[in-house]
Amino acid sequence: MATRRAAADTFSARMKRQLHRVRIGLRKSGVDYFRGDGSDWIALAGLLLTVPLIAGGTVVNSVWISPALLVLPIVAGGLLLRPASLLGLYAGAATALIVESIALGPYTQGPSRVTPGVVLAVAACGFFGLLIAQFRSRVGVPWRRGGTMLFDLRERIRVQSKLPALPPDWHREMALRPAGGQSFSGDFVVAARTNGGRTLEVVLTDVSGKGMDAGSRALLLSGAFGGLLGSLPPHAFLPAANGYLIRQDWDEGFATSIHLVLDLESGDYELFSAGHPPGLQLSAGSGRWEEKAAEGPLLGVYDGAQFDPIKGTLRPGDVLMLFTDGLVETSDRDLTEGLDRLTGEADRYVAGGFHGAAWHLIEAVAKDVNDDRALLLICRETG
Repeated sequence: MATRRAAADTFSARMKRQLHRVRIGLRKSGVDYFRGDGSDWIALAGLLLTVPLIAGGTVVNSVWISPALLVLPIVAGGLLLRPASLLGLYAGAATALIVESIALGPYTQGPSRVTPGVVLAVAACGFFGLLIAQFRSRVGVPWRRGGTMLFDLRERIRVQSKLPALPPDWHREMALRPAGGQSFSGDFVVAARTNGGRTLEVVLTDVSGKGMDAGSRALLLSGAFGGLLGSLPPHAFLPAANGYLIRQDWDEGFATSIHLVLDLESGDYELFSAGHPPGLQLSAGSGRWEEKAAEGPLLGVYDGAQFDPIKGTLRPGDVLMLFTDGLVETSDRDLTEGLDRLTGEADRYVAGGFHGAAWHLIEAVAKDVNDDRALLLICRETG
C-alpha cells in the first residue's frame, strides 16, 4: 500500500494530474465561451499574441507582412470579444503600429511602411468592430449563439406548423415559401386533432409584413394560436386570437387567418375567416372548383369582431385548398386572376392525385413572387 501511495505521489504522476485539470478547465472555458456563457479571456489572449507576431513579422519583412495585417485581429476581436476586452486589444494594436512606425522609419522614405492610410484602415475596422460588439452586448446574444438561436427559432416554427397524422382515407400536405428565399416567414399554420381525434382543426395565418420582418411576430403568434387551438370551442378561436393581437399594440398589428374545423368521419366542415382569401374546394362529382368565402374582418383591427362560418362537406375524391394572398395576389395580378391560375394548375393533378402537389403548385403559380406564400391541401381519398 505504501509503495502504491509513493508511486501516486511521484513528480510525473502529479504533473499528469495537473495537466489533466488544466485540460479540463480549458475545455470547460472553451465550451462556456462558445455557448456565450463564459469569459472571453481565451480569445483575448490569443488575439493579443497575434499582435506582436504580426508586428515582429512586419519589422523583419514589411514587403510580405504588411502593417495593414493588424486589421485581422481587429476584425476577429469585433466578432469574438466584449467591448471592454476589445479596448484592450485596440491598445495593443495601436502600440504595435507605433513600434512598426519607429522601426521602419517615416513613410516618406519608401514603400511598405506605416502610412496614414494604414492607420486609417486599422482605425476604421476598430470603430466598426466596436459598434458590432456594443450591439451584441446590448442585445445580449453573442455572435456565436446568434446563428444557433435563429436556427432554433426557425425549427420551432417548422415543428409548430407540422400537421397531425390523419386516418388512411385522408391526405394532407403543407408547403411554405418565404419571401426572397429567406428562412423566416410571416405565414404559418397550427393544427391539432380535437374532440377525441375525430375533428381536425387547422389555422392558416398571414402576419402583416413578410420574410424576416414578420418572422418574429409569426413565432409569437404561432405559439399563442397553438395554445388557443383546441382549448376553446371552434367558434371562439378567432375572437380570442383577435383580442390577443389587439393587446400586443404593434405598429403593424394585423393579420389574416382562416380556421378549418373538419369532421374526419363525416367530412363535414366549417370554415371561419378573418380577412383571408377564400378557400377552394374541388368537387369530384362535377370536377369544378368552388370558392368557400367566409365573412370576417382582419385580426387586430377592432375589438368585439364577429366571425361567421361557411359550411361544406368533403366527399370521397374532394380536395380543399387553403392558401395565403402571396400565392394568388401580386401588384400586377388581382385575386380573381390569381385564383383562376391556381385552379388551372391544380387541374393537372386531378387525374393522378394531389400527393406532392403543394410545393409544385407554388412553383408553378408564384415562383418568383416577392412575398410569403403558403398552401395547404386536404384531400379525402376515394375508397
